[in-house]
Amino acid sequence: MTEAAIRNERNARLSAEDWAQAALDQIAEQGVASVAVEPLARRLGVTKGSFYWHFPSREALLVAALERWEKVEQETVFGSLEPIPDPRERLRKLFQLVAHEAKSHIIYSELLKAMDHPAVQPVIVRVSERRLDYLTASFRQAGLSRTDAQHRARLLYSAYVGFLQLNLQLHQMNMQHDEFEAYVEHMMSTLIPQA
Repeated sequence: MTEAAIRNERNARLSAEDWAQAALDQIAEQGVASVAVEPLARRLGVTKGSFYWHFPSREALLVAALERWEKVEQETVFGSLEPIPDPRERLRKLFQLVAHEAKSHIIYSELLKAMDHPAVQPVIVRVSERRLDYLTASFRQAGLSRTDAQHRARLLYSAYVGFLQLNLQLHQMNMQHDEFEAYVEHMMSTLIPQA
């Protein structure tokens, strides 16, 4: 098989989801502005023609990548928590899941830096509202009043975003594994209401 035939076969097998995932990987590594057709084609080992088979433009790819991130994150995090009936245990599991999922946090941090981009802003707003609503509902189910649940949800989400800023953008939180685990445990014992 010739090199051109191999490249054509690879182009044919590559899906829109493959391109969207490659764009997310690129965002995690170098930010939203770095998403471009040619470097992604090189990264995937295909021609630009494969891209244009799936997307009319870079912006369409970016929208697809953001939709993929939003959907996968929602299914992975919230979907895995639904079967847990005890709200306190669900919150503990949420803390543990979030604490040990690095790539999604890196992408989120990069998206926060690109909030002025018209494709990014609505996704960040939706994701943040969904997260705050979920946290508020969980704290309500754990016995807090509506107002206290909203305050606790905002406090927790602010701590999360602040931790990302300190860790990923300011490089101020270089914790060893045991220190980080103790921090997560402290957050859980501080913010999750006792039975």
